[in-house]
Amino acid sequence: MNLPQKTPTYRAWLLGASKLLSDAGIESALLDAEIILAHTLRKNRTYIHAHDDDMLDSRQLEIADARLDLRRERTPIAYIIGHKEFYGRSFKVTPATLIPRPESETIITVLKEIVENQPQKLFDVPQRLVDVGTGSGCLGITAKLEIPKLQVTLADVSHHALKVAENNAKSLDADVDILHSDLLEAYSFSPICIVANLPYVDQSWDRSPETQYEPEIALFAEEDGLHLINKLIEEAETRLVPQGYLILEADTRQHHTIITFAKKHHFEIEKTDGFILALQKR
Repeated sequence: MNLPQKTPTYRAWLLGASKLLSDAGIESALLDAEIILAHTLRKNRTYIHAHDDDMLDSRQLEIADARLDLRRERTPIAYIIGHKEFYGRSFKVTPATLIPRPESETIITVLKEIVENQPQKLFDVPQRLVDVGTGSGCLGITAKLEIPKLQVTLADVSHHALKVAENNAKSLDADVDILHSDLLEAYSFSPICIVANLPYVDQSWDRSPETQYEPEIALFAEEDGLHLINKLIEEAETRLVPQGYLILEADTRQHHTIITFAKKHHFEIEKTDGFILALQKR
């Protein structure tokens, strides 16, 4: 007679899982194990710790172990659970979109400062903002929800990414427009602001193993990572309203080169904050 095998308690699974993740070189081993188990159980992490003597059933164990294997192979946790928090909101992500980074939240902080501090004359025109290379839509959707008066367009060259962005806009009740466009090519308005987290990674740079799972089109650019940023600066020069803003994310080692290039196209530096550059059209 074969007796059913005993499944582990939540505590035992977490201990074993965090050890395996740590052995795989993952620094956030315990946190990732907790997120995987919480997602599998459809509970929050607080619940898990309050019921750590509860046992997984066989199906839960199978699912949790499969997700653990993916994480051990360095699949990003956001792709495993299907979402990532950005500026206090949950955004769906898929392998067709870049995973939102905490440092990108600074774009929203800088945008809000600019909108609050600008003279009214800049806002006498329609208050349009375009999020170029929107991916999951986290920047443009957050901009709309934080500053409702903005007329926001989410633009991307990837149809798959735009579908994810559209679904995020619907789930978060953000009234935005969706546009398939290579940078500003198909955008027919003159915005007061352009925000963009474009690909800026050079293929030669050292990077996290997790990035191998993210879309190359959203990560890498030629010309030391600056090809698309420079192209957008050129397009923004003729498209932004006078005194309008271009807010970019780029590696800090690229900032000096970007600023030098932007000055040749009638932009001046308004603000730098970590990875973020805010440029104003002269």
